[in-house]
Amino acid sequence: MNETIFQFFHWYYPLGSTLWKDCSREASRLSASGITHVWLPPAYKSAKGAEEPGYAVYDTYDLGEFDQKGTVATRHGTKDEYLQCIRDLQSAGIKVLADIVLNHRFEGDRTEMVKVVDVKDSNRKKRVSDEHTIEAATWFTFPGRKGKYSPFEWDHTCFTGLCDNGKVKLLIHEFTKDGWEDLPNTQYGNFDFLMANDVEFRNPAVRIELMRWADWYTRTTGIDGFR
Repeated sequence: MNETIFQFFHWYYPLGSTLWKDCSREASRLSASGITHVWLPPAYKSAKGAEEPGYAVYDTYDLGEFDQKGTVATRHGTKDEYLQCIRDLQSAGIKVLADIVLNHRFEGDRTEMVKVVDVKDSNRKKRVSDEHTIEAATWFTFPGRKGKYSPFEWDHTCFTGLCDNGKVKLLIHEFTKDGWEDLPNTQYGNFDFLMANDVEFRNPAVRIELMRWADWYTRTTGIDGFR
């Protein structure tokens, strides 16, 4: 039998719906239709609470368990509903793929005074200002989670750049002394930055924390793979 992936979500899935429950109810029918893999949307807390599908990443340890960003549940439901959805799909013989976004984080809990330089919109390698200091929401303390699962707090050294008042800025700290991270894509001179607070993978603490999180996530959810 050919393997077939079913994407069980879309950007405009109705607000207030119960996607995890909906998917659980459809597990047997999907299996009978020949679906071998189901791709689920981001399960962790968005910076927009329940208003956004999960790509505005806030806390990847909060799968709909903690009161953060104005809600306990995510756009798609609670942690218990998510875990039950995975179990129901796997019981029906379907492998489950989790949508994971590691590139950026939105709306930190506290602000910091950080050093930045402005870069040209069409070529981010070109600096168009002197180094200056701004106040930015780059400190993530996750007060609703209170250190459960991980005590790690993200600060400005965990990010390469940010967007401030519609302008992309390169953060200045020990890990960005060589500029943006090197990427094959040369759109805008360097396409390291996409949106929000761009994660700085050259920081060893960031890499260690992301590996720790990936281990926690796979053990907690029993997921079969990632997108």
